[in-house]
Amino acid sequence: MNTFTGREWGSGAEDPKWFAPPRLDVGQWMRAYKAAGAEQVMLTVKHHDGFVLYPSRYTPHTVRASLGAPDVLDAYVRAARRAGLKVGLYLSPSDGAELPHAWHARWVAEIRQKQARGEPLTTPERVALEDGTRAPGGLGRFGNGSPVTARTVPTLVPGDDRAAAVRSGRLPSFTVMADDYDTYYLNQIYELFTQYGPIEELWLDGANPWSGSGITQKYDVAQWFRTIHRLSPDTVVFQGPQGVRWVGNEKGVARRTEWSVTPSATDPWTVLSGGLPNDSTDPDIGSRARLLAPTVKYLQWYPAEADVSLRPGWFHHPGERPKTPAHLMDLYEKSVGRNASLLLNVPPGRDGRIDAADVASLTAFGRAVRETYGTGLPAIGPGAGLSATGLPATGPGTESVSAPGAPRTFDRIVLGEDIRYGQRVERFVVRARTGGVWAPVAHGSTIGHRRILALPAPVTADAVRVEVLRARAAVHLLPVTTHLRRAPGGAPARSPAGPAVRAPRSALIR
Repeated sequence: MNTFTGREWGSGAEDPKWFAPPRLDVGQWMRAYKAAGAEQVMLTVKHHDGFVLYPSRYTPHTVRASLGAPDVLDAYVRAARRAGLKVGLYLSPSDGAELPHAWHARWVAEIRQKQARGEPLTTPERVALEDGTRAPGGLGRFGNGSPVTARTVPTLVPGDDRAAAVRSGRLPSFTVMADDYDTYYLNQIYELFTQYGPIEELWLDGANPWSGSGITQKYDVAQWFRTIHRLSPDTVVFQGPQGVRWVGNEKGVARRTEWSVTPSATDPWTVLSGGLPNDSTDPDIGSRARLLAPTVKYLQWYPAEADVSLRPGWFHHPGERPKTPAHLMDLYEKSVGRNASLLLNVPPGRDGRIDAADVASLTAFGRAVRETYGTGLPAIGPGAGLSATGLPATGPGTESVSAPGAPRTFDRIVLGEDIRYGQRVERFVVRARTGGVWAPVAHGSTIGHRRILALPAPVTADAVRVEVLRARAAVHLLPVTTHLRRAPGGAPARSPAGPAVRAPRSALIR
C-alpha cells in the first residue's frame, strides 16, 4: 500500500482501492532477484498498515477489496518456485488497520489539537492526520483489551471452504488461549502455511508505531512459535527461537566480530529477538564474557541477517535512485563476508515491475560477485587464485597451509568454518609466501560460515596459510580461496585501504 501512497509508514485507514497496479510482472521480479544472486525471496505480505496482499478470510482490508488486484502472494510464491528460489514471508505483527475505531477517532482529535499548538508530529501521527476522516480498515482488534479465552484455529468463517478438510483431519486444528488480535494473527499464520507453503522463512518485525500514543498489543509470541512449529517445523523464524536475528542496524553491515551463538537470560521461546539486550544492537553479543555472564541461562544458534534497501526508502518512490553496483558489492563483503546473510530490499514500482535502473544495478552487482568469487564459495571460481588445502586445524596455533603453486595476485581472501561443528575461531592471522618469505597479510577475530578479508593492496604470492591463534574448541576450516576483486563492468578494482582487515539487510543473499 505504501507504494501507492508514497509513504514509508502507513496509517491503516487507507482505501483498499488505492492499491491498483495495472499488472504484476512477478516473473520479472524473480529474474531481477536471480540476476543479483539471490537464493531466497521475501514478500511483505502485510506491513504495519495492515493491508493484506492475499484475500484473507479474517479482514476486509485486503486485495479482495481492491479494484481487480490479484492474490499477490499466490502469484509471488508460484513465480518463485518456478524460478527455483526459496520463499520467505513478512507478516507484520503491528497492524494499523486493526486499531480500535473509537480510540482512533479520539487520537486523531488529539493530533489536530497538537498540530494547532504548533507542536511537531511523529510519523504515525502525521499519516493518521492525512487519513483522519477515514476509520481504520479492520475490525478493531489491536490492543482492544479483549479477554484471553479458548479459541480454535483455524476459526472457520461462514461458507469456509476448509470446513470438510478440518473435520476430517486433512487440515490440522488447534485450541489456543488468546485474545482477539492474537487469534486474528494466528489465523493469518495458519492461512500462510496451509495455503501458500512451504515457507522457508517467516519474518516477524518488532515495530510498534502506536505505543507512544497510548495503545499497544501484548503478543503471546510463545504461542505463535509453537503454532508455527506445529505447522512447519523446518521454517526459520526471523526473531524466533533457533531462527535468525536482526544484525542490529538497517545498513546491511555486520559486526567485524559476528558470533552465531548468542546468550540470553530469557527463554528464547517466549520473546521476540531471542532475549538479546537492546534488540541485538549491542556491539558485543557473543563474546566469552557475554556467554559466561552470571545472568545467562540459555544459549542458541542464532546467526545474523543484515537488512538494507536497494533504494533510500523501503518502498518504491519514483524520485529515488538505487544503490550503485559498487555500493552493493561493498555491502555484500560486509554482510555475507562477515558471517551474516544479506537481506536486500528490492521494491517494485506502481506499474507492478521492478524499475529498470534497479534491474541494471542488481544485474551488475550479481555479475561482479560471480566474477570475483565464483558461483559457489569457497570452491574456486572465475577470478579465484590460490586455493589452500583446507586441513582442519585442531586448536590454537595450528596452521592450514596452501599447496605451493605459481604466484598469483589477489586482494581478497575467503575463509570459512564447517559450521556443522559450530563456530569456534576467536582470533587468526593469514600469511602469504612471496619469494620464499612468509608475511602477514590479514588478521581478524571471528570467521563463521564465511569471512571475506579485503587487503589494503593486491598481493602476489605462491602460498597462503591460516594460523588460528585462539579458538573455543577444535577448529574445522573450509578450504581457503584467494580472489582479485572485479569492479562492476569486469575490470579489476583496487580495494581501498582502510581498517577492513584489522582486528579490534527483497532478496536473501548468502
